Amino acid sequence: MAEITVTNLYKIFGKNPQKALPLIEEGKSKDEILEETGNTIGVNNASFEVKEKEMFVIMGLSGSGKSTVLRCLNRLIEPTKGTIMIGDEDVTKVSKERLLEMRRKKMSMVFQNFGLFPHRTVANNVEYGLEIGGMPKEERREKAYVALEKVGLKGYEEQKPSELSGGMQQRVGLARALANEPEILLMDEAFSALDPLIRADMQDELLELQAEVNKTVVFITHDLDEALKIGDRIAIMKDGYVVQVGTPEEILTNPASDYVKAFVQNVDRTKIITANAIMRKAPTVQATKDGPSVAIRKMEKTGVSTTYVVDEKRHLKGIVTIDDAVELKDKEGKNLSDIINTEIEVAGPDTPINALLTKSLQSKYPIAVVNEEGKFLGIVDRATILAELNENGSAQSEENENKYQLSK
Repeated sequence: MAEITVTNLYKIFGKNPQKALPLIEEGKSKDEILEETGNTIGVNNASFEVKEKEMFVIMGLSGSGKSTVLRCLNRLIEPTKGTIMIGDEDVTKVSKERLLEMRRKKMSMVFQNFGLFPHRTVANNVEYGLEIGGMPKEERREKAYVALEKVGLKGYEEQKPSELSGGMQQRVGLARALANEPEILLMDEAFSALDPLIRADMQDELLELQAEVNKTVVFITHDLDEALKIGDRIAIMKDGYVVQVGTPEEILTNPASDYVKAFVQNVDRTKIITANAIMRKAPTVQATKDGPSVAIRKMEKTGVSTTYVVDEKRHLKGIVTIDDAVELKDKEGKNLSDIINTEIEVAGPDTPINALLTKSLQSKYPIAVVNEEGKFLGIVDRATILAELNENGSAQSEENENKYQLSK
């Protein structure tokens, strides 16, 4: 279910924005339109959906239009044309009074610069928006303390911002956004002013916080690694256009244009591509009803020397080899449980390739992929992992190849 739906959104900066629209339809470039009309194209026919409780990242280089799109969502910048649906309301058409109410109760914003009042305490900063909204003092103070505890600042409520580190100050900004319990969080380059180590910590904390509060988050960044780490899905922008929307895996494995391909070419795919993307189906037999003859037949038909054993609910029990199945049949045995090998490597669908390689080096069988309930999903073999590593085209893939050769 979509929480935010943006359709054919335009933002044109200048004295006569409408003058630029026909030129856009003619296919003229941003520079040509600027030269002819004096107007600057900020957002050009952008369309995308943000799902409920999704971490949606919009990324691009400076001037790509990403922050302009974000500010159009709550009309800090007025769109030139298009629709922005928040639930069943078109934000572009609501009254100023309703817009103000939506900003106070429906969505909150976290900026790159912390924007804290130096003369106010941390708690006073967090409750500021609630105070402006007329909430009674005791109620807003309680909400401020709860929000500060959520972001890990319990005990710092009565200190001044100047007594906190940069990362802690950004947490205050995040707590302020959470205090009014919004459904939507808009985060504009929220961590880009922080040192790299603090930034990485804040990314981790945001993911942990999201697991707890389950908000719909639209996060703006120019950093691809940050986008890949945080985003459930990513929209990449260039010159006001949305050039691709997809999951991190989709962006890396199937870039929509040369621009996106150039963006992702230096990313270490081994940390992003997961078992789910490279696994394949494998023959299975059911422990409760199948015997060695069925196992042998399945292995013969698929041309493999192993088959995986599952129960009636497809929970993985282990693996059976062709040699063991033939021996059991020769002995007139019927029960596959007598020959199941449980010493196999197992991984979840979200396990990245670099972790899969380590597992594959420890096993003579393909890695079994199972979900959280232990249900068998498929397998990943060493050849597939090494092929994907070579696709990575990095020194890391050569290092992993060497590890494999040494292990043989």
